[in-house]
Formats: sequence, structure tokens, C-alpha cells
Amino acid sequence: MTILAAVDLGASSGRVMAARVADGDRIGLTEAARFPNRAVQVRGRLYWDVLGLWSGVLDGLRAVGEAVSIGVDSWAVDYGLLDADGHLIANPYCYRDARGAKAKADVLARTAPETLFALTGIQPQPFNTVFQLTADAPGAHRALLVPDLLAYWLSGEAAWEATNASTTGLLDPATGDWSAAAADAAGIDLGLLGPVTPTGTVLGPVLPEIADATGLAATTQVIATASHDTAAAVAAVPYEGPNAAYISCGTWSLVGTERDTPIATPAALAAGFTNERGADGTIRFLRNVAGLWLLSESVDTWRRRGHDIDLADLLDAAGREERLRSVVDPDDPRFANPGDMPERLRAYCAETGQPVPETPAQIAACILDSLALAHRRAIDALETLTGEAVHTIHIVGGGSKNALLCQLTADATGRPVLAGPDEATALGNALVQAQALGLIGPGPDARRAAARASAQPRRHEPQGPQGPWEQATRRLSGPPQ
Repeated sequence: MTILAAVDLGASSGRVMAARVADGDRIGLTEAARFPNRAVQVRGRLYWDVLGLWSGVLDGLRAVGEAVSIGVDSWAVDYGLLDADGHLIANPYCYRDARGAKAKADVLARTAPETLFALTGIQPQPFNTVFQLTADAPGAHRALLVPDLLAYWLSGEAAWEATNASTTGLLDPATGDWSAAAADAAGIDLGLLGPVTPTGTVLGPVLPEIADATGLAATTQVIATASHDTAAAVAAVPYEGPNAAYISCGTWSLVGTERDTPIATPAALAAGFTNERGADGTIRFLRNVAGLWLLSESVDTWRRRGHDIDLADLLDAAGREERLRSVVDPDDPRFANPGDMPERLRAYCAETGQPVPETPAQIAACILDSLALAHRRAIDALETLTGEAVHTIHIVGGGSKNALLCQLTADATGRPVLAGPDEATALGNALVQAQALGLIGPGPDARRAAARASAQPRRHEPQGPQGPWEQATRRLSGPPQ
């Protein structure tokens, strides 16, 4: 049995997973360590505590004990700036820092969003790397995205791994290389960025001080896995056939499909879709939908008020509530920030002339019905933009454990839903490493077979008529009653 270390970093926590490759086609995952990650506000700016994150990674690698390789994935767009000697200049900014909005406005005053979208296929958002870089003071020698920064500290080799590089708003999705036109439009020196590194590249062994600090063998290899967490999750989707879409479901729901070519049309821009690179050089054509953030924030609100909320009991009660009694648009800006989510949901329903949910079960039912409806709308838009039918939907990530949401998505879309793997990001991270080392066969088909063997997805067939979901869609898209 061979052990790989999958470092998976999220916006609120990080963990190191021990991935055990068995029987040549199956990977088992064990959490070796989990540690907090937090954004810290200093004098009106929001930074990541990247050194605290680094300390957690080293502790986690010590807990793994032995591994033949390490791969790091994280959220997208954020980066660290290095000086000419390779030292970190300052803590990386958090993508929620307000400086990006002004930078975006400055760039779009010179270049139309349609032009940038046509060049890169990436939705112009204030947190995009392209806008963040224009807001930073000059003087840096190199910029490395967060997972590439940690891989650099592990191996001494600087890389710009392709899947995460594609989220920057600076990559040409057709060529897979940096877009000089996009960089010129934003006023960015491409000298800050090194050559794009293919996914699955073996960067080299850990540095001697890393081997000493963690107890890992000096031969432990650092691999540029699919370093964007969504790309890693999609790499682990256990497709059973063609015409399938995926929903990487957690705090966000990323609804999309994999294609050979990007779609960077005005219609795709207007529909909120974006084009990012997949582990095999494919295009992940997807749309971000506000996901289970609404439910987790509601639970946090109730718990702060002293209510003893058990999530399993809450979901069971929500499943018994009347379906589609009240629905909201999860992407409404009022739901974007932390705060009293139940009150915001009530206000939305009151403003739109719907019954106002009062109990936790009614509010949870409203959220889950609304998310399933948002999944339906995204799938419908996906079919329209690609001109291809979607026959099956795979839900992966933490949201795949929410059986009620998976069933409601099947009901709302009228399509079978295959749920799992739950740990899709860590599994995809490990699968890419395993292929780089020759532990499983090459190519996407071998990786999908290993994902199926590792995950054993759970099937949800659609139930009930489509009429109520169609009516709810019209109700949500129409004027307030």
C-alpha cells in the first residue's frame, strides 16, 4: 500500500489527508490533521495568516508520518508576492478585501468586460487575480498563487499550476498560456508570472529542511496536483457515461460540465458562466451558485442565540415541510455576507409576496428548495449555452452528504443524481498524484474508474411531476407579487 499526502486548504480550515492507494484502482482517505484558517483584518485590509497555515501543513505532514508524494490544493485567485531572493514580502491579501472593487472599476474603465471575457473566458469579478495584482504596489519579483506558494516552500521549485492559473483572469483558455492582451489591458507585467505548469508535473523532492521538520523521507516528491480545489473535485467526478454535468457542492455550488473548448460569448458572460482549466487540459464551463452557505449561516445564527440545532434533525424536519412554499434567489446580494440569514430570508419572502418561513424547519426547507431550483436554472442555462443535453448530474463534495438536497435536485431537474464522493477535492488531489507517479493508469478514463471504485456514488432518481418546479421558476423570475 502506497501513501500520498493531500493538502487541502479551504477558506475556514485546512487539512492534510493520508491517501492510501490499494489494489491499483482504489484510494482510501484518512484525515491526518485539521487546522484553522482565517482572514485577519489590519488597518482596514484583510489578509490571510499564511504562516499559520504553513505551520498547520507541517504539523499535518508530521502526522501523516510517511508519504511518497505531496500535493497542495486551495481556493483560487489569492497569491503571495516574493522578492528577488524568493522571500515573502507580505501576507497574501484575502479575496474579500475591498481593494479589488476599485481595481476592477479602474481596469473596466479602460477595457470593456466583454473584451476581457472574450480574451480569458473568466467572469470579471472584483476578487480576480487580474484585478488584485493591479492594486498591489510595484517592486515584487514574482507572484505565486497560494497552493503554488506552499509547494514552493516545500520543494524550492516555483510553478504556476494550470488549473489555478486559469482562474486568474490572465490565461488564454484556448491556448492554456498567459494572455498578453489581457495583461496589457490590466497594466500587469507578465514577468511576475512564470511559465504555466501542466497539471501533474513532478516538481521534485522536498527540501532537506522540510524532511527534517516533518520526518518525511528526503525522496518524498512534491507534485503540482490540480491545485484549484474545484478542479481537484471535478477530477474525482465518477462519470458513468457522456452527457453528464457536475455540481461541486459546499459553501458554493459550482454547476458545470467539461468541454474541449471554451465558450466566451456575450450570452455566456450574461448568464454568469466562466471557463476554467480541468486536470486533463479540458475546459470546466461552470457557473457559481451560492450554495449551502445560506444554511450554515442560518445554523450559526440560531446557535449564537442559544438554540440547540442538530443538523441531521433539522434536515429531517425540513424534509417533512411543504415543498416550494417559499423560494428565494440564493444569488441575491443580500445573502452574500455573514449575518442574520434567517431574517434576510424572511424579508425576501415578505417582499415577494410569499408565505414567510418562521420555524427553523421552514427556513431550512426554503433554503434547500431554493438551492435545488437554482441548480435547475443553472443546468437549463448550461444546456442552452452548450447546445448539449444533460442526462445525469453528479453532486460531489460535502453537499453530496445532504441526501435531501440531492433528492430535491433530482426532483427539480428531472434527472438522476449520483451523490459522492464526499471528499472529492482530496480524492481528486490524490488521484492526480497517483497518475503522476504511475500508480494508476494514465488519462481521464483510468482516473474516473478509480474514482468510482473509491467513492461508490449513491443514486437519487427524480420523483414527482415537473409542474411545481416550473411554476416556482416562473414565480422567482417574475416581478414581486
